[in-house]
Amino acid sequence: MTQPLPVLVQTPAHSQVAGTLSYLSELALPAGTLVRVPLGRRETLGIVWDAASQGQAEVETSRLRPIATALTALPPLSAAWRQLVDFAASYYQRAAGEIALAALPPQLRELSSEQLARRLKRTAAETAPSATEQAPTLTPEQQTVLAQIEAQAGPFLLFGATGSGKTEVYLRCVQALLERDPEAQAMVMVPEINLTPQLESRFAARFGAEVVVSLHSGMTNPQRLKSWLAAHSGAARIVLGTRMAVFASMPKLRLIVVDEEHDPSYKQQEGARYSARDLAIYRGRLEGAKVILGSATPSLESWHHSRPVAEGGRYVRLLMPSRVGDGGALPLVRRVDMNHQPKHAVFSPPLLEALKGRIAKSEQSMVFLNRRGYAPVLHCNDCEWKSECPHCSAFRVFHKLDRTLRCHHCGFTERVPRACPSCGSPDIRPMGRGTEKLEEHLAELLADVQRPDGQPVRIVRIDADTTKLKGELEAQLAQVHSGEVDVLVGTQMIAKGHDFRRITLVAAANPDSALFSSDFRAPERLFSLLMQAAGRAGRDAGISAQSEMWVQTQHPTHPLYENLKKHDYPGFAAQQLKEREQAGLPPYSFQALVRAEARTQETAQAFLNAASTFGTEAAASLNVTLYPAVPMSVQRVANVERAQMLIESPSRAALQRFLAGWHDTLHAVRQGPEGKGLIRWAVDVDPLTI
Repeated sequence: MTQPLPVLVQTPAHSQVAGTLSYLSELALPAGTLVRVPLGRRETLGIVWDAASQGQAEVETSRLRPIATALTALPPLSAAWRQLVDFAASYYQRAAGEIALAALPPQLRELSSEQLARRLKRTAAETAPSATEQAPTLTPEQQTVLAQIEAQAGPFLLFGATGSGKTEVYLRCVQALLERDPEAQAMVMVPEINLTPQLESRFAARFGAEVVVSLHSGMTNPQRLKSWLAAHSGAARIVLGTRMAVFASMPKLRLIVVDEEHDPSYKQQEGARYSARDLAIYRGRLEGAKVILGSATPSLESWHHSRPVAEGGRYVRLLMPSRVGDGGALPLVRRVDMNHQPKHAVFSPPLLEALKGRIAKSEQSMVFLNRRGYAPVLHCNDCEWKSECPHCSAFRVFHKLDRTLRCHHCGFTERVPRACPSCGSPDIRPMGRGTEKLEEHLAELLADVQRPDGQPVRIVRIDADTTKLKGELEAQLAQVHSGEVDVLVGTQMIAKGHDFRRITLVAAANPDSALFSSDFRAPERLFSLLMQAAGRAGRDAGISAQSEMWVQTQHPTHPLYENLKKHDYPGFAAQQLKEREQAGLPPYSFQALVRAEARTQETAQAFLNAASTFGTEAAASLNVTLYPAVPMSVQRVANVERAQMLIESPSRAALQRFLAGWHDTLHAVRQGPEGKGLIRWAVDVDPLTI
């Protein structure tokens, strides 16, 4: 006997089909079963869903189409996983089908139930734990923290200095879990793809490569399918990954670790703009899994949540302030007042001498600047022409290596002109500096310096331009680890997460721009980046005593640098939280952004202002503030104008109630005259950039 079943399918963002669709099935398929169903003229992957959780229109049975295929070889997706998807869709204002289907490997759309059964059988045969590496002796701080994790439910915020051995704590937590329950699963997340190989080698050495899989967007479709099947079937005990791993199907998940939890990369910036860190906390509650957030510079939200319970705290704060190893000291922070240095100097004389001193001792140094390319702008000295992008409200960056002007927003690239396109003058010059120019200038300054073995100084640059091809990043990092490099130059890619054992000096070439940014989170990001960068120096206890962090600044007495010199994150956090509380900013309020894109700025703003007008009454009743629509900081990208509107409330629940009720209004305005010419719109809940 056939019966109608609710099925979740991937629908376009903001389409009118936000819930499930009904299909006929001769089998009583449990919720969570993967199926193939007809949708229009094509066949698509779907998931049998819970009838009550998503809206479903009543349709006569005679008009329903049957399910084409049920992939019954795969165990159904768990109830907790489905609840996670429903929550994420509701909280982040997206369709559940969009989130659920995006979390599945693309190759599931191509394989039959029989093919999946064979792959599952192969996966099960390949996995058997085989620990190889001997665990190091724990420090007293690590022992204390592990005892606290064992004794309490969490969630935990592990506040540990760079080099304090947080990864070893994660390894021991996983080890204890698997000893207690050999079938349990653990998830360990890192913010960026380039950190997964390093972590995977650590976990594979300890537990055996057979039970460890990775999940991230840099994998091929077959690799992703293999890892997903291993996690879904329970064959993989440990899943390592970036933010997408938070949606991995793991039926026996009992531990979630979010390393470098402060990192903005955990927030998705396209499509469903979810925070993997926040969803990890929610998933831990659903699955009964312990959750550990780890960082040397926690996000101010997590720090605020880990205050004492009597003050409203929700996380347990764990402390590991000391570096591993006898006398493992944090680097000495030296501030160079650039007001007293030669004008236009890229490297102050004291820093240059310090770099030469490290080279003479066969030690490594790292110089970072968070701007790639040779120079951010090319300009004409005669007519003031600048290398603006014709498609964006931004400048094209000068890349000297291939003599191009490249827009880092839309990708538009042209050869560098021989003369000014505006007045014909040959006097066009680069303004400012990027990592490419930094590398070139440093090579000139160190041209006469030799290493102790008589060889010339070796400088390597690591940024998005030098690591485009597969394997390039790994090869360059291997050079650094093996000691072949004397000075490493790069962007924030090199400033966080990497365990460089030979680096004893780290220098921030020009970090001041974030001090006076209009973005209230800019100081938090800068302090975190500088602390993380400082953490790359002196990670080997034998050389940590003489390690240094140099900061070249026009504002050496700024409170941020005062706290950095003392490695005083709590002091910095207290000052920032006080300022935010006075200004009513997160975590003391809750925000959402609505972004609109159109061919003209007027159209984008008209849509937002119309939606605001229709929502004014509801907002006032819920104590929600709707701010006027404004252009985004980069208001035009690829000939598309962009505007945004901020929504704020002192209550998270009130903001959510308003957004849920306002969703239909946005759809209605989109269909009306104010929506004419609109390309797309999106809601960003808990935005990180405003």
